[in-house]
Amino acid sequence: MMMSHISMPQIAEDKTISSRHEFLPYGRQWIDEEDIDAVISVLRSDWITQGPLVQRFEQAVAEQCGALYGVAMANGTAALHAACVAAGIGDGDQVITTPLSFVASANCVLYCGGQPIFADVCTDALTIDVTEIEKRLTPKTKAIIAVDFSGHPCELDEIRAFAQKHNLIVIEDAAHSLGAFYKGKPVGGLSDMTVLSFHPVKHITTGEGGMVLTNNPEFAERLERFRTHGITRQRESFQEVDQGPWYYEMLDLGHNSRITDFQCALGLSQLNKLNMFVESRRELARCYQESLEELQEIQLPIELPTVRSSYHLFPIRLQLQQLKKTRREIFQELQDCGLGVNVHYIPIPWHPFYQKLGYQKKQWPVAEAAYEELISLPIWPAMSKNDVDRVIQSVKKVVGHSKK
Repeated sequence: MMMSHISMPQIAEDKTISSRHEFLPYGRQWIDEEDIDAVISVLRSDWITQGPLVQRFEQAVAEQCGALYGVAMANGTAALHAACVAAGIGDGDQVITTPLSFVASANCVLYCGGQPIFADVCTDALTIDVTEIEKRLTPKTKAIIAVDFSGHPCELDEIRAFAQKHNLIVIEDAAHSLGAFYKGKPVGGLSDMTVLSFHPVKHITTGEGGMVLTNNPEFAERLERFRTHGITRQRESFQEVDQGPWYYEMLDLGHNSRITDFQCALGLSQLNKLNMFVESRRELARCYQESLEELQEIQLPIELPTVRSSYHLFPIRLQLQQLKKTRREIFQELQDCGLGVNVHYIPIPWHPFYQKLGYQKKQWPVAEAAYEELISLPIWPAMSKNDVDRVIQSVKKVVGHSKK
């Protein structure tokens, strides 16, 4: 497994990138001169897209994550869409997923003509609950999209066992969990397909970008075709007579979901710092845990013994029965302190578009109750000690003033 050559830092002292920003967002990229030089080098080269850096990035990420194949895409949503296409999701097929995620985790099923079926989450890690998956199983079920919430992997062994028993494909939405481990193994090679995102708030960034990891060569071939209009140049795949070196065939209805070489150059440079980024996030999470555990009015995120979270988010849950203020009031007061807190997520079936499809509220009590309580605190590797102290003191002040 690829290891970073950069040593693990302690939380930065005050004079860091973040100290120049009065407002602390919940997430933020870390771009250094090495990253910038990598991109400039590609911009000065002959290939800025569809060149050699794409394959190098795919191979490097796959190696890091313990997978055989990586297929890079324009963004994480395109990667989810591609995974559903590769899984053969079509009209009338049902795919079980979580209501507590970004809409892309379910939209990808709709893109293929399938139907998202929402199963409730576990009370601890807020990842999809296998017992709830079982309740949603029908003869139309074809796949499970399991979302690693906030950097904490799902109970993948239980999900895989259930899927194998019922001949289902497991697509792991690991947009939050690059660099995380499940039972000592890195996230990425543990499901039929694993989807990553390289958005700027994620663990590494390519600006926009995503990837599907798999150990299945047939899935990898379908994914590669999907991102390039359904076209193949592989002679062994041709269904007509090869007419010459220019020849190609469109075998499927695909999309243009390609990523560029300069994005992949940035991704490769960022990947060298992944281990440092994750360790920094874990150190920030440890500081939050130790400093905020005395507050009985909030519930802190958990890390199960089988998991090593990569802490994409640090979501706290307000114990509203012990507070005289609403979540909205507390959220606003934290923002007034200069904290770019956020809420992850509005349950997918609550959105107007999904309501028009016939989904109704009050079907997923754990996920819906969690949504009403959740606030995500800022967490990103370049936060300074001053930043962290400021978040901790602001939470203590706001929550302390909100006690009944």
